[in-house]
Amino acid sequence: MTHTLRTVSGLGLAALSCIALSGCTTAAPHLSADFGFAVKQAVVSQIADPDATYAATAAPGSNGARVHLAQERYRTGRVIAPSATASTIGLQTNAVAP
Repeated sequence: MTHTLRTVSGLGLAALSCIALSGCTTAAPHLSADFGFAVKQAVVSQIADPDATYAATAAPGSNGARVHLAQERYRTGRVIAPSATASTIGLQTNAVAP
């Protein structure tokens, strides 16, 4: 009898807890008709052209032998350093602070 009483009281306590916790929930807020439009617009703007078609012009050519040599130099760590640029924008030599 005690086992049955414990089971019934345990079920009663669980049911009472569920009823008490249901009072803590809030009703769903009323959302405007355009809710989520900004997200949908952002997703659409990320797609450049899903049905992209290109003219019949061929892609720029590439020399397979030169590409192979460049990849081999990269793999072996013998990359040819790029030449320095001639730009002097923002370059100040012997500048005196005001």
